Amino acid sequence: MAETTTTTSTGGPAPVGLPDFGGGASSGAPGAIGLLSDVTLQVRIELGRTKMLVEDVLRLNADSVVELDKAAGDPVDIFVNGRKIARGEVLVLNESFCVRVSEILEPIDG
Repeated sequence: MAETTTTTSTGGPAPVGLPDFGGGASSGAPGAIGLLSDVTLQVRIELGRTKMLVEDVLRLNADSVVELDKAAGDPVDIFVNGRKIARGEVLVLNESFCVRVSEILEPIDG
């Protein structure tokens, strides 16, 4: 998969040009994209996985450490409605964790 990056003269990322979907707040008329404004999606970020015995799970407490199958700094997987759609990196912004999307995965035909 080839990656294309566009930057501005200041070195930052260039804005992405999107087609006019019609409608929206500026036109006052509901457009096709407006139909999606109240759609609920389940978004899950997976830091890693592990297998544990039930007895080990029952022994977990607030100070427990669970070893995952990924190293610190590895990309995290981003799932929407159970489908892996992207990878990203965990950041801290204003004392909160967030994820910056670094790669959008190609759709799998099936």
